[in-house]
Amino acid sequence: MKIKSYAAMNAGDALVPFEYEAGPLAAEEVQVEVDYCGVCHSDLSMIDNEWGISSFPVIAGHEVIGRISALGDAAQNKGLKVGQRVGIGWTAKSCQHCNACINGEQVNCENGSVPTIMNKGGFASHLRADWQWVIPLPESMDITTAGPLLCGGITVFKPLLMHNINATSRVGVIGIGGLGHMAIKLLRAMGAEVTAFSSNASKTESILAMGADRVVNSRDPQALNALAGQFDLIISTVAVDLDWQPYFQALAPHGKFHTVGAVMKPFEVPAFSLIMGDRAVTGSSTGSPGQLRSLMKLASRADVAPTVEAFPMSKINDALDHVRAGKANYRVVLKADF
Repeated sequence: MKIKSYAAMNAGDALVPFEYEAGPLAAEEVQVEVDYCGVCHSDLSMIDNEWGISSFPVIAGHEVIGRISALGDAAQNKGLKVGQRVGIGWTAKSCQHCNACINGEQVNCENGSVPTIMNKGGFASHLRADWQWVIPLPESMDITTAGPLLCGGITVFKPLLMHNINATSRVGVIGIGGLGHMAIKLLRAMGAEVTAFSSNASKTESILAMGADRVVNSRDPQALNALAGQFDLIISTVAVDLDWQPYFQALAPHGKFHTVGAVMKPFEVPAFSLIMGDRAVTGSSTGSPGQLRSLMKLASRADVAPTVEAFPMSKINDALDHVRAGKANYRVVLKADF
């Protein structure tokens, strides 16, 4: 089968129409016809070879909503069926048999999980992934906005599971962009008390409307220092280096500072920031198939939807430029129009 896509032929290039022969469907694979695909900063990083791991041509896109169009032989009896609405996120494959996979830690597969982008991604008419990474969608889910939950959403949902966040928890979120705004909405759905840390005062009204209890200016040292000892968890979604010490001090006893933002400079953590109060600094990547299924059920039941702007996939370069320029409100989703 020939699949139509948009690909970067070299690092940093504009995407061009690209058709490739997909070959026979492997036994464990599911083929999905793409309806929508979100745009993530990780797509830009792979297109630009920012991480040094890209192999060109790159077909990015890993926040896919679509319909199953074919099932491999070993995927026939896994609860999936042709025509079913499903999603595919960051990961496309894992070995299924190593200790990590058996223990539900497929993203830490000892034999190497395969990212969707490195498996030919969702900026395309179709894509393929192993059956366990093809996530069934609840019937009531809005498919036009759901895509970003499969990467950005699970990235901020996983820390809430890791740290046992509940309705009595006090949580701070640093950076209210594509990831941070989803964190606020999920925390509100779970009943937690939410403080947003933002450097953009113009976002205050919209951040409160998302469900934050308060917004604190992240550039105001006095405001940060006034929060000492308050938070069970602070999630950092930013990819820039900040003065982290006020956030460490803002943790309650046994509080956790958790990063999901890819800050390239090492964190400077004074030992006594952790020793005093039994605090910890943690991090995480994306989630397991089980966690993804839980997220989609919660989002459907609690009506949690990312705030998105839509572009036709044929205008993909305009959409990527919009994201590069920091103009996305708050995420961009492409509608397939091949």
